[in-house]
Amino acid sequence: MSARILVAEDDEKQSRLIRVYLEREGNAVQVVADGRAALEKARSNRPDLIVLDVMLPYVDGLDVCRILRTEPGTEDVPILLLTARATEEDLLLGLDLGADDYLTKPYSPRELAARVRALLRRAKKSAPAGTTLLKVGEMELDTARFEVRVAGRPVALTSKEFAILESLAREPGRVFTRAQIIERVFGFDRDVLERTVDAHVMNLRRKLEAPGGRRLLETVYGRGYRIVDGA
Repeated sequence: MSARILVAEDDEKQSRLIRVYLEREGNAVQVVADGRAALEKARSNRPDLIVLDVMLPYVDGLDVCRILRTEPGTEDVPILLLTARATEEDLLLGLDLGADDYLTKPYSPRELAARVRALLRRAKKSAPAGTTLLKVGEMELDTARFEVRVAGRPVALTSKEFAILESLAREPGRVFTRAQIIERVFGFDRDVLERTVDAHVMNLRRKLEAPGGRRLLETVYGRGYRIVDGA
């Protein structure tokens, strides 16, 4: 699988290692060392995927991710974050800003290459779901317009959050395991970690809280997640 990949990493040793592993698989790799250069290259020559270090000079990786997600032409480019910040809050923030996946440092270059392959496969498989309006309790999903409302309030979701929510909302009340969510949303990709699913779901739960603090998305301990029917 050949792809054009932009790597934004200010550590020269790390960027060389990433380039070697990704070029071994036939990819064309371009490396930049700061956030401003990452924005410029992504805008001028849209890559198929971006590997983005969080701690970049001038413009940090989280801001680069946020900006690219708001601009036509780069809003749907897969982004893999590299971060030394392993706290749950930092990981949730990265996913909330639109990153598709993340790796915490130190990481294996082989794992990075596997995650890149997985993201590229998902991007090729993605397709519009058609015009459908789903209603579950106080929540409405318009899959054609990519819109979600809870009790009339618009809710902004990332593409992965929307895909997970749509999958759950099509069968309200049913408990989905993490493996089932991975299969439905990510194409049963073994390179997707269950922790990534958990992080997306935590962001969804926070955003979907109904009036009065009622939760529309529940955890069924030891099993998985479900949308509450008639919440």
